[in-house]
Amino acid sequence: MSSIESLGDLRGKRVLVRSDLNVPLDGTTITDDGRIRASVPTIKALAEAGARVVVTAHLGRPKGAPDPKYSLAPVAERLGELLGQPVAFATDTVGESAEQVVRGLGDGDVALLENVRFNEGETSKDDAVRAAFADRLASFADAFVSDGFGVVHRKQASVYDVALRLPSAMGGLVKAEIDVLRRLTVDPERPYVVVLGGSKVSDKLAVIDNLLGKADKLLIGGGMVFTFLAAQGHEVGKSLLETDQLETCRTYLREAAEKGVEIVLPTDIVVDTQFPSGDTVPSPRVVPASAIPADALGLDIGPDSAAAFAAALADARTVFWNGPMGVFEVPEFAEGTRAVADALTKVQGLSVVGGGDSAAAVRALGFDESAFGHISTGGGASLEYLEGKELPGIAVLER
Repeated sequence: MSSIESLGDLRGKRVLVRSDLNVPLDGTTITDDGRIRASVPTIKALAEAGARVVVTAHLGRPKGAPDPKYSLAPVAERLGELLGQPVAFATDTVGESAEQVVRGLGDGDVALLENVRFNEGETSKDDAVRAAFADRLASFADAFVSDGFGVVHRKQASVYDVALRLPSAMGGLVKAEIDVLRRLTVDPERPYVVVLGGSKVSDKLAVIDNLLGKADKLLIGGGMVFTFLAAQGHEVGKSLLETDQLETCRTYLREAAEKGVEIVLPTDIVVDTQFPSGDTVPSPRVVPASAIPADALGLDIGPDSAAAFAAALADARTVFWNGPMGVFEVPEFAEGTRAVADALTKVQGLSVVGGGDSAAAVRALGFDESAFGHISTGGGASLEYLEGKELPGIAVLER
């Protein structure tokens, strides 16, 4: 894939950058600016090279029309703070405001267009509709830089179609993500440990399929663990359970044994009688993983399991972690996730936090991001890469 350097001298040229600025908001307050901070180096490098930088991104899932609660206006303000320079904000994507803002850019200036998903052409399955929107976006620029790794698994106008219309290159963030993911899939340094959590086994099926033949150990926590426990014949009470995946889990356990891959499941679970909410006071208790009461649901791995997971990571040289071990947003159910994160900071090798909730947990629990080898912004894109799928936003840059 071409790097930014391949685009030549960018002074005075308009460069359209597809960033991933899909941050969580509480009203208009950004609650986690990790993705904005990750996007800054590429944008800053382009501005310092004298380019006229036009950033496009999405926020949330609006239905192809403007929706004030998904406006990127708060993001523009925070991006400007992080860049140390004003960021002009267009109140539409390809309309009059966008045209005026782009025309007004000088060398080294930065603009952010309003949420690209406010236009139905961004995510349309109709190639012609998507192409028409991509034509308008491409008209704003002389070159395109793809730097939103979190969306490269989507065949969308600002990710895929624009790259067909302009001289294109990958940004520093996309390059870093691809480099790390290749290290996870091509001759990884061993021992290689994969830690999977999150809600559902079904969300991770293809990842498990692909990594069972590559990893030495697979540690499983989060909501998905209860389907594995049920597959072993254990009672899981009111815990999250995918009954249609029970046989799949039995197959994974059997295949892992045949391939010499150690699957580590929790031996104890932190439970409560109801899912935590703002109206309830948590009443956690620890029970054996093999004996979850019928009136309880599992909300975190227990202390013995947390210690066992940390021990399993102690000698690892490569670690990939995707998915929290419990409901980390509630302190009473955050200790399993904290233990895994802490163990990753001590890995003498490559430690990768696989984006999404795992990355949010690291920040929410107060860890220094520099203590990890790599914190992915990819989420679903990272998982699809590890599943062995072709990512449209990467393939188009390799054409």
